[in-house]
Formats: sequence, structure tokens, C-alpha cells
Amino acid sequence: MRNKKLSFMKQKEFSVNTAINQTRKEYTNTILLEEDCDLDPFLQFEQWLAQALETDSHHGNAMVLSTVNKDGMPDSRIVLLRNISYGGFTFFTNYKSTKGEQIAANSKVSLLFFWKELERQVRIQGEIRFLPLAESDSYFQARPFESQVGAWASQQSNVIADRKSLDTRYDAELEKYSGLQVPRPDYWGGYVVLPSVFEFWQGREGRLHDRIRYTHQIKSKSWKLERLMP
Repeated sequence: MRNKKLSFMKQKEFSVNTAINQTRKEYTNTILLEEDCDLDPFLQFEQWLAQALETDSHHGNAMVLSTVNKDGMPDSRIVLLRNISYGGFTFFTNYKSTKGEQIAANSKVSLLFFWKELERQVRIQGEIRFLPLAESDSYFQARPFESQVGAWASQQSNVIADRKSLDTRYDAELEKYSGLQVPRPDYWGGYVVLPSVFEFWQGREGRLHDRIRYTHQIKSKSWKLERLMP
């Protein structure tokens, strides 16, 4: 419901608004037609991700993970895609973090990839599951030593007094595991997002963007491809 009171509220002016309003860009990079799309959205995604990684090898696999809290409030953050396997998209995190708690309460999530150089987005909706423990163990041992120790030092999403307190915890863990193999904490591991919907977005001139949606058909175990209005 629209809040009528907002129209009577004095709007605070921010100097950055001028710069925001002057931002305009025409998308002219390429096009996305149905006949050029793979029938399998995973293969279509693989093509786009490979091109994104050629453009940005450090952040091409960054994705926005959106979850919902117990009050129905959406919550988003960027995580890194680590693999396309187990029927979906995998990432690793602290199970006791805010996102971990939200996932435990509601397994429906969404992912968003944005590749500005390619003028592309991919939106994915689906359900999330735990990865096998052996997979989490393997990935944890492949992480840099400092990142392994950091998983022990940080009680992710918990309030802490200041940065010094965190650094002190980290230094203590560094000393504890110096010269040793760091075990994976039982509260840290992997998830896989199992997609039911993909949407591939390609920017086009005049804001007449290309939007191709794949929807999983449960009975036929196939994907339905449709074009959406921009």
C-alpha cells in the first residue's frame, strides 16, 4: 500500500543526486535471440560466465545471494560462485551467519550475476541445500592458511566491540594453528543452489532489453524457454 504520508514529508537533498540524475548509458554491446540460446540454461550460463571471466578474472564469479528473514524482509549480499556442480551453483560460508540462519528457516533463495562490461545480468531462483561434508572439507583445505584461520576467528554476523577485538582473536588463532593443518570448523561449509528459473538479460538500445527466461518443467524434466518484455 502506498504511504500517503510520504508525499507530505520534506525531502532531504543530497548533492550526489545531481550526478545520479546525469547518469545515462545506451546498451549497444550485442543482442540475445532465442535461436542463439542453448536449450540447456546451464550451458548458456557457462558460455556467459566464461566470457565474463575473460573480462574480469577476479570478480566475474561474484553473485548477489538473496535470502528472506523470519519477518519476510529480503536480505542480500555478494558471495563468490565456487563451482557449477551437484545440479546447481555452489558457494561456501559460515552456517551460523545471518544468511545461514535465514537459509535454515527458508530454503528459497535467488542469485544475481551482473557483468557490466558485457551489459548482462543473469537472475536465478531456486532452492538451497547443503553440500556433502567431504566437499566442504576439500574446499576448506584448498583455502589459503590465513583464510582458514579467519574462519575460526570470526563468528560471522555477531556484534563485536571493535576492530582491535577481532584482530586479537585472529592473532590468537594464528598462534594456535602455527605449523599445523587447520581443521574445518563444523559451522563452516558449502551450499548448492538448485535452480528452477533462469533469466538471461542483455542490455539493448532504447531500454528494449532482451530477456530470456528458462523455467524448469518438473514432469518432463526439461526447460521451457520464453522471451519477456523488457
